[in-house]
Amino acid sequence: MTIRPAGLSDLAALADLLLADAECRCAQDPDLWKLHNDPRQKILASVKTAMEAEKPPFRQQWLVVEADRRIVGVTHSILLPVPPIYAGEHGPPGLIMEDCYIAADAPPETRSKLFEAAAADLTEAGAQILLASSVDGGDWESEYARQGLEPLTMYFSKSGLSNASAFRDVRRALIEDVPSIVASSAVNRQVLSDLHPMFWKPHDEADSRFGAWMKRSLTLSDRDMFVLEAAGKFRGYAISHPATPLHFPSPHDISTVGVIDDFFHDEIGDARNLQANGVHAAALFEAAEAARGRRGNTSVLVVCPAAWTSKVELLISAGYSNAITWFIRTPA
Repeated sequence: MTIRPAGLSDLAALADLLLADAECRCAQDPDLWKLHNDPRQKILASVKTAMEAEKPPFRQQWLVVEADRRIVGVTHSILLPVPPIYAGEHGPPGLIMEDCYIAADAPPETRSKLFEAAAADLTEAGAQILLASSVDGGDWESEYARQGLEPLTMYFSKSGLSNASAFRDVRRALIEDVPSIVASSAVNRQVLSDLHPMFWKPHDEADSRFGAWMKRSLTLSDRDMFVLEAAGKFRGYAISHPATPLHFPSPHDISTVGVIDDFFHDEIGDARNLQANGVHAAALFEAAEAARGRRGNTSVLVVCPAAWTSKVELLISAGYSNAITWFIRTPA
């Protein structure tokens, strides 16, 4: 068994493995993991472009394992850029992406050896924090647990979206709402920091940076921003937008998938206990979901920290289930 970085001469073998990987995801959830109309060509084009880039926006690496003179496994990893609202004191985490695959007839130890090689490669590249992604119940989950990684973030999904158009106390966000959104976001960031201080420590300038992004977001035509006020009090905000390639390997068609990432309501301010049965929070969230449905989306992906049990409860009651888990291993 030999493990090495992939090169351009490996593209055909990589495409075979990555396409088989994508087909497994599509079989699990055809709406969320819809395939591109020519998925193999999409793989070839995206990997070739990344390998040939002289100044890539972030580091990407494909490692392959050879046994009996053929490639039987691949991992794909990146150095994940730190969002500007977080401190990032440990630098960009290394993320082993979802599109990793082992052939059915590979030697039994292939998965663990390839994972260890990918983790070592990321460490050598400067990553102090290791992340790894897997679909719920996927083949890599048990390996991540065996290697000492723990669930960090879950990505809940749902197909068959709400088509409601009016929600009590919910309205579209205005520029005048930005200070209240920033204040609500600060509470959200504190919850995140309490859940995992190393990973989600806020940047000292988080408020001003988030406020600037909210003002910019209000000018973007591809997203919908909502706020909820009740009895004259600002209670929360929600933003829905199109899916991005970060959570979807290249062979998938993401044109009908929306994402809800920025979402907070004070009824989920206690990470362990949902307040007032989450009635207002659910209305705010449903408005963001319905907005994606009106834009022609058929599925939504929602970001939720694994330890935020009140948010998990809210999502499950809204018909969502976990689709992807990001696992984490931090420095000793």
